Amino acid sequence: MRVRRVTVGVLLLGALATGATGCGPEIKAVTDLGASGGTPVKGGTATMALPPAATPNWVFPIGAAGYTATHNSSIQNLLYPLLVTPERDKSGKLTMDSPRNVASGIDYSDGNRTVTVTMKKDYVWSDGKPVTARDVRFWYELIRDNKKEWGGYAPKLFPDNVKKFQILDDHRFRMRLDRAYNPDWFTANQLDKFKPLPRHAWNPKGESPKKTFKRLFHHAKQLSKFGTDPLWKTVAGPWRIESWSPSGRVSLVPNKRYGGPDKPHLDRFVLKPFTTAGSEFNVLRAGGLDYGYIPPSVMAQAGHFKETGYRVAPWDSWGITYLVPNLNHPTKGALFRQRYLRRALQSLIDQESIAKHVWHGSAEPTRGPVPAALMDRNPYPYDPGKARKLLSGHGWKKQDGTLRCVRPGTGSGACGKGVKDGQELALELLSQSGSTETSNTMQEIKSSFSRAGVRLDVREQPLNTVLGTTIPCKPKDPVCSQWELGFFGTAGSWIFPANPSGDRLFATGAPSNMGNWSDPRTDELIKKTEFSDDPSAMRDYARHLASEVPVLWTPNPAYQVSVIRNDLRGVDQNPTLTYAPQDWYFVKKSAGKSAGKGEGK
Repeated sequence: MRVRRVTVGVLLLGALATGATGCGPEIKAVTDLGASGGTPVKGGTATMALPPAATPNWVFPIGAAGYTATHNSSIQNLLYPLLVTPERDKSGKLTMDSPRNVASGIDYSDGNRTVTVTMKKDYVWSDGKPVTARDVRFWYELIRDNKKEWGGYAPKLFPDNVKKFQILDDHRFRMRLDRAYNPDWFTANQLDKFKPLPRHAWNPKGESPKKTFKRLFHHAKQLSKFGTDPLWKTVAGPWRIESWSPSGRVSLVPNKRYGGPDKPHLDRFVLKPFTTAGSEFNVLRAGGLDYGYIPPSVMAQAGHFKETGYRVAPWDSWGITYLVPNLNHPTKGALFRQRYLRRALQSLIDQESIAKHVWHGSAEPTRGPVPAALMDRNPYPYDPGKARKLLSGHGWKKQDGTLRCVRPGTGSGACGKGVKDGQELALELLSQSGSTETSNTMQEIKSSFSRAGVRLDVREQPLNTVLGTTIPCKPKDPVCSQWELGFFGTAGSWIFPANPSGDRLFATGAPSNMGNWSDPRTDELIKKTEFSDDPSAMRDYARHLASEVPVLWTPNPAYQVSVIRNDLRGVDQNPTLTYAPQDWYFVKKSAGKSAGKGEGK
């Protein structure tokens, strides 16, 4: 396949140590098989736990703002496969050259201004119709004519940067771009969104893209009908929906017409929701899950799971984690727009201590806007003395235990533009619920802030509520007054594509720029990563944003500390957090003894 590898210049970090042992309640044995050996068996049901308080609520494979959670897109990709998808190669680097890609070749020409994509001919829709380049154009036109409703839209990027979309034949299309782009970046950050959609089933009457999108969007809002709506029955991926409950339980069964190379071995794949990590742990301990996780706080029980038929493997992500300050909040935005204040708050977050004691070593400090392995230094480590000096030097004085602005204005040593005389340094954080580690992290930050005179009130809500509230906004938007700081990073706040550019995260107007960060220098440096393959472009961008502190960096946890039945094989924990249950299979002892029992087996 002629797809360029995206080389980020570093091997992914190795897995964390998993040898913790300790006393705990009795755990039900699920299999006496070890982590290797055994005879593969066909069929069975594998049940996987969803993250705490994470409820799949969007099936339409064009994500809307507030519905772009990783668990949503991961399910969508099992039904509607991507042209290209990132995976690790044997050396540990991320590559876009996956055997399950719908694309068989991607060629750049005309000085990287033209992209020609060749699609595999093996893919068909579940109703027997072939998957063609026209299905990709159908997706493209839906995005092009409804880009402001798409949660992935970033001005001047896709679809704005495509000047012409041309069908060459049933399985080839060509795009003429508005300028030359870095092929690695374009493949990893633009083509990674492309997927064919069933034009014949979703638009049989040939309606306009706007009218079609409106109708599809209406169906996408009907969560209770995801499992029965005929629209979502026509798929091209390895799986199709068997059931999808409003509570978040999703059951998928094999698509018998799937044309990809990795056809499912299982009879059924079930995603099971949990309100808290504690409730998931209890079900896992009782043998009710094939693929679950343990909270870092109970890592001492990893040994017990190993003794009763499980393997323990941290799932490290290619991501970063942070608190988002709302720079457009009508009253607190003026505070967050002060660079000295963001730097002071960052210096009050003891990432090393939180990672070690709260996350029990299953997290590492976030040092900037790219994965930690790509950062050469941490410009703002924990330093409360530096924080207090920054605040007092800019007109803040502690009164009744809380800092107040006593020198308003924009001059040297003043609080800054928009900060009022006597204004308290009191903030509210909207944080996701369901995780003891996240709750304890916020309490540690609250305590550290308090010692410096910064009051922080923490309000916890389910993940979907937080994601639906902490969205990019303008000061006069009603939602903009509903949150000051936001956190949705129990399993990592942002998981990058193979190329960790900031085009969707920190560029002005970017779709996931929740805090409304806007800085000409940032935009300039991001553009360089898009246009140039010079490694210095990514380095300069990372250093600048780390210094500016557009968000408050917090420890980046492993996505989860996975606990997987020994008789469930074929699991690869992709650092971009996609999963491929079509590759999973159960094994039994060669003598014919059945593997253990899982839900529905």
